[in-house]
Amino acid sequence: MSALLLAPLAGMLLVLRQPLMLVLMALAAAVHLIWGRGHPEWLLEDMWNALDKELILSIPLFLLCGQVMSRGATAQRLVRVMRALVGWMPGGLAVACVLACAVDASISGSSIATMLAIGSVMAPALVSNGYERRFSYGCVMAGGTLGIIIPPSIPMILYGLVTETSVVDLFAAGVGPGLLLAGVFALYAAWKNRRLPVQPFDAAELRAALREGVWALLMPVILLGGIWSGFFSIVESAAVAFAYAVAIELFVHRALSASRLRGLVLEAARIAGGLLPVLAVAISLVLILNEHRVPATLVGAVQQWIDSPLAFILVVNLLLLAVGCLMTIDAAILVLAPLLAPMAEAYGFDRVLFGVLMILNLEIGFLTPPVGLNLIVAAGAFRQPFAMLCRAAAPFVVLMLGCLTLVTWQPWIALALVR
Repeated sequence: MSALLLAPLAGMLLVLRQPLMLVLMALAAAVHLIWGRGHPEWLLEDMWNALDKELILSIPLFLLCGQVMSRGATAQRLVRVMRALVGWMPGGLAVACVLACAVDASISGSSIATMLAIGSVMAPALVSNGYERRFSYGCVMAGGTLGIIIPPSIPMILYGLVTETSVVDLFAAGVGPGLLLAGVFALYAAWKNRRLPVQPFDAAELRAALREGVWALLMPVILLGGIWSGFFSIVESAAVAFAYAVAIELFVHRALSASRLRGLVLEAARIAGGLLPVLAVAISLVLILNEHRVPATLVGAVQQWIDSPLAFILVVNLLLLAVGCLMTIDAAILVLAPLLAPMAEAYGFDRVLFGVLMILNLEIGFLTPPVGLNLIVAAGAFRQPFAMLCRAAAPFVVLMLGCLTLVTWQPWIALALVR
């Protein structure tokens, strides 16, 4: 019965718009008081144990890698390659925008970083080449969401940490849905802009673009190839990716100076410094909840009301879509994944598959008000009205809902590459 008090406590704090750290600390303290025999100081020991995981080192390293590649010349070179490759197609510039976002997503692991890196180049180019303003910004914002489903993905690492799921398997499972979304966005972009004039294919420009962009294109090959071949662990691949990014931006592209690199390191440290304490509290909360079989108790309670796996996944999808409108993806994963993943497993859903479905649901939240991060960041970065950006994102939200339905109905799309 005491466990039922946790949900109202969390709900009240979230409605009052309290910081995630405070919400998790309050829940953890309540849990330790209820099940920890009145010793909330044990929370400190659990927090230490929670952070004593090698995988956590990959988060600041991937953040650093994304910062370096997005602030250097990589994005511009990727855009040039994609424009030369598909610019001759109907809507070719918009298709190039989607493809550049997909490649950049396999480097940065962040939706915001992908949107800003590619959008700063492509949004003005799309508008100046006759593409509808609303479509142009919608395409950039939707392309940015690929950064959290195409590996490496920081939300996937968080999900893996709090649910004890293989991050390598999660990365493999993100490839299929990520390519599906990119393909659907590209097809919509080509259809929507099919009447715009196109430029002829230029083989010389493609060769020149490839010469300039080869170092950027090699990054996903090194990063993901090393992980899936077993040559690198997740942490090792993050370290290699960061070293590679620094080397090409400092010595090959010469787009960053040592002083600017120092600023990027400090910026990434600030982001990680805000995330890691929250992660420590979240994992400590998971530890004591699992120790006292709270998820198992909740599974039993839910199964009394929902006996069909189909009904369960529909209810969870609706819940996560609503949560995505109100919470950031990191907050939603840290709060909900430890409780929902065991339930999904009890209904026969693989934890890897459920992780992908959860991230797909929450990914849509990047484009839905009032807490759609891509909408908020785009409004400030591109100086566009928030209401216009919401309307611009609407067609892409519909496309993403269709892809979510397809992956839910055909899970092999996510699981085909999982060993």
